[in-house]
This record gives sequence, structure tokens and C-alpha cells, in this order.
Amino acid sequence: MVKYVKREDLEVAKYNVCIEKAIQSRVYAFSWYLDIVAENWSVLVFEDYKAVMPICWRKKGFVKYVYPPFWVLELGVFSVDEDLDFQQFYKVLFSKFKFAESKLNTGISIQQKASFLVNRQMQILELNRDTNKILESFRKDRKKDLQKAEKAELQLKWNDDPIKLIQLFKNNVGQRTPFIVEKDYSNLLQLLTISIAKKVGEVLSIYNDNNDLVASGFFLKHKNTVTILVSSTDFNFRKNGENTFLIHTAIRKYHNKYQFFNFGGSSMKSIANYFLSFGSETKEYQQINYNNLPAFIKLFKR
Repeated sequence: MVKYVKREDLEVAKYNVCIEKAIQSRVYAFSWYLDIVAENWSVLVFEDYKAVMPICWRKKGFVKYVYPPFWVLELGVFSVDEDLDFQQFYKVLFSKFKFAESKLNTGISIQQKASFLVNRQMQILELNRDTNKILESFRKDRKKDLQKAEKAELQLKWNDDPIKLIQLFKNNVGQRTPFIVEKDYSNLLQLLTISIAKKVGEVLSIYNDNNDLVASGFFLKHKNTVTILVSSTDFNFRKNGENTFLIHTAIRKYHNKYQFFNFGGSSMKSIANYFLSFGSETKEYQQINYNNLPAFIKLFKR
């Protein structure tokens, strides 16, 4: 039986053990992570924490709705049982919320016939190969970028200040995504700081020969996977393969210790093609898009 458990009533130790041991285990689902990024969150719990589904939610007026927080790439159901029926979680979810938008994870099998599920894509590179083999799988333009980076004498710096990365992101990518507000950046700084303290994340920065910060990224490490959580280049310095050099440097560092390199995922063709140019492959997952609100609220939502 699946029950709805409020955050304040959650048995945190049991919950985190379930996340850690789950087949679909993801760092985004741990209680410390969700406490930082989610405005509110609750959990659908199966039996005695044999499986869980964290639910991030907000309230607008009299309507509570499920939403995808920034800096969370995958959620969904987490269980040690491969044969668990996920439909029972969705039934309880839709009985509690009339509107739900939430990412699942790549560990959950694709369900083709569910009307409330929308297919999404991630790009993932297998790391359990020699670095030369990985480099050989790069497309020509990525290899050319690395040649440009070498000529430009770009310098790398691990464990750089996360504040510099966030400021770089705000000044560049952030200008194109105005819906990311100051609270989201504050959450991100707290998230990066705690992740670094827990040794599950690292900042890598790239500087040019004038000591300008030209690219930076944060890499989350969990189980057998490294994921780019957030990254940016300086849009004024994009002629010397800065971002390619950033990603290639991370791949070289992590390939001996991890099996997969997750680019963070995009279903946008242009971004997906860029990630695929590193020799990665597309991995499909699904997102819950459910709307059973009254008609006038549906219109208001649009």
C-alpha cells in the first residue's frame, strides 16, 4: 500500500536508505538535496520504505500542484524491486494533486500508453573505455575545438570558487533564462557548497591567457555516474573551444572511476546534437504532465 507522508512526518533515515539502495538511486532524491531546492516536498511511501516517490510541490491560492524544481534532473519512484508496479504511486499522486509536472528517471522503464507521460531525452557517454577511444568517438568539430584550446593555452582549475561559476552562469546563460530568479541562485550556491562538503561534487573552471574566466561547470558524482549539473561559458569568449575543453577535461578525470558521464539532458535538438558530438548516446526517460484542474484554472495556468 502506498501512503502520502508529509516532510515533517518522514522517517528520514529509512527514506535515505531507500534512495541509496534503490535500483534507480539518484543524488537529487536525498533529503538534504530536496530540502535545499524544493519549496515544499512530501513522499509517497510504499509499505515500510521499500519504495518511495518524492513529490515537490507549491501552493498558489487554494491549489497545490507538483512542479520540477531547478537543479533537479531526475526524480520519480525509487525501489530495490525491479517488478514494482509504479501505477499505484501515480494513482495516489493524482488523488492528491490535480496538476503535476515532474521528471521521472532513466531507471524507470518507458511506458508508451500512459497519456500523462511525455518522453524526454538525456545524452550519456560510456566512460569504461580508454581515453583515446573516447576521444576517437568525438566528432570532427569537437576535435577541432580541442586543437584551438591547446593553441590558446587555456588553463584549467579544479575546486574553483562556486560563486564564480554562478556569476558566470547568471551573466550569460541566465540572461536568456529570466525565469530563474535570485532565490534559485541562492539555492544553487547552498547546493554546490554542501555537495562539495559532502564530496559528491566538484567545480572545474577554465581560464584564458589573460586570466579571464571563460568556462566553468559543476559535476555531481553518485554511484557510477558523473553528471554536469550546471555549466556556462562567457559568451564573449567562445572561439577557442572553451566549453569543449571543459567537458573533455572532466571526461579525462572521471573515466577511470565512473561508468557513465551524463551531460544533464536536453530534448532540444541543437543542444542534444552538441552533447552527442562527444560520442554520447541518447537515453530516453519520461516526465509526468498531468492536468485535471477545472477549466478556468487550466486557462489561468496557460
